[in-house]
Amino acid sequence: MLMKHRIAQLVADAVEEAQRQGSLPSGPIPDIEVEHPQNPEHGDFAVSLPLKLARAARMAPLVIADRLVSLLPPEEAIEQVRIAPPGFINFEMKQDWLHAQLTKIIEDGEGYGGLQSQNPLRVQIEFVSVNPTGPLHVGHARGAVLGSGLARILEAAGHQVSREYYINDAGTQIEVFNRSLYARYAQALGREVAMPSDGYLGDYMNQLAKEVIAEDGQRFLEMPEADATKAVGEIGLNKMLAAIGEDLETIDVSFDVWFSERSLYQDQFYDHTIEQLRDSGYLTEREGALWFVSTLLGEEKDNVIVRGTGEPTYFATDIAYHRNKFVERQFDRVINVWGADHQGHVSRLKAAMEALAVDPSRLTVIISQLVTLKRGDEAVRVSKRKGDIVTLRELVDEVGPDACRFFFLSRSPESQMEFDLDLAVQDSSDNPVFYVQYAHARTAGILRLAKERGLAVRDGNISLLNHEAEKALIKKMLQLPELIEIMAQRLEPHHLPRYSVDLATAFHWFYQECRVVSTEPGEEAITLARLKLVEACRIVLARCLSLMGMNAPDTM
Repeated sequence: MLMKHRIAQLVADAVEEAQRQGSLPSGPIPDIEVEHPQNPEHGDFAVSLPLKLARAARMAPLVIADRLVSLLPPEEAIEQVRIAPPGFINFEMKQDWLHAQLTKIIEDGEGYGGLQSQNPLRVQIEFVSVNPTGPLHVGHARGAVLGSGLARILEAAGHQVSREYYINDAGTQIEVFNRSLYARYAQALGREVAMPSDGYLGDYMNQLAKEVIAEDGQRFLEMPEADATKAVGEIGLNKMLAAIGEDLETIDVSFDVWFSERSLYQDQFYDHTIEQLRDSGYLTEREGALWFVSTLLGEEKDNVIVRGTGEPTYFATDIAYHRNKFVERQFDRVINVWGADHQGHVSRLKAAMEALAVDPSRLTVIISQLVTLKRGDEAVRVSKRKGDIVTLRELVDEVGPDACRFFFLSRSPESQMEFDLDLAVQDSSDNPVFYVQYAHARTAGILRLAKERGLAVRDGNISLLNHEAEKALIKKMLQLPELIEIMAQRLEPHHLPRYSVDLATAFHWFYQECRVVSTEPGEEAITLARLKLVEACRIVLARCLSLMGMNAPDTM
């Protein structure tokens, strides 16, 4: 059990006892938040519950705090409990406990911070899912990093996670892609074939056409155009999917499942979904089309799911796809990471889940907002249709995968972000990527020096670590398991880059204030103790970098 939970339980028990004794009025106990005070003089943990109870109890918060503290039993790990205005209860931990946690970090190694969830879930995270009709751009990269970061954090929190890419390989956009690629293929071989008016115009289509010619020659020109268009398109689709996978690998993003939209029709899952909606009374025919009557579920308007032509809408296949997630594969929770253009789709999809007797609270949709690239003060323009996009691969080539992951994770998804290309490549403390990785490299360098001098890194007496910088570093390291829990609960991985910077800052302060490897007589013991602290810090920094999908360099 995390110490913050133990403290929360102690306070809750004290409230119940006070209510039983009549020193506090009976009533529900608000959520007990256990925080870390900004000022170290205020202890290691703080509870503000008396402030929440004051109104209902008609008592001064300090009076409530005093009554609760009087009912707290002795706790082996807690040094003392103090009351602070306007109504805080502050807990100071024993040094022995802090030192024991340091030992635990070293024992846990690369798994440090991992939790055993009391309610482990089967979680599916669907992210990226870009139509395989063009290369990935920087906006897609943000969603990719966010989804993979969430997956790592949820696994660290004790959940079973499946990463999934939904392939939109059916529908109008694929037909347009097929016609576009066939036109480029035929044109490259000297045949006059008009490009579709709504076609894909990027230079990547010319490159795809050249690859088809290199592998298959002009044999498709000898086929009926409809058959040739489909055949060339299928080759192009497979190549685009392979390229997408390769691009994602450059930023350490991979998937457990690549789910084909076509399979929804092939396995009749689409048909079964339509039947269930019809049987439940949520479908109606109107204006020659089939409508989902979402107004019955509180939506402002109904939605077409099958056009008058008989062609399913994107919404229809998405309903079937999500029924597959919940009903067929029985995930406990589904998380979708979508781009900003899908904002209006969220509520109606949740309504559809309700219509299918699936609790809509099991579905979470995270909208990833737009990314603006900047080089200095100059914005880098992005335009997919004109073919002058900045691709994911180009971004990685310029700033590297680690900078991509760190910067994309560092902002909450609902906020638009500016990606500073110049900052991302700076070898200075202004660049948070460099700053954190340099901290890890410095810990590794110290440990190498110790090994060269024959010093036993893990034999130190950590009870000697009493400098303020040493204690601050220990306390900062101990926050990682709590942070993993919070990030998993709130689905907010952007806290991890910030924590990593704070941890690096705590280490750099310690390094400046405390000489680690000393050759002075009488400092052998403190040297070994500080080496143990450095080893623990290296482990925690490496764990943070790993959770973010970044490298932990030993030298820089």
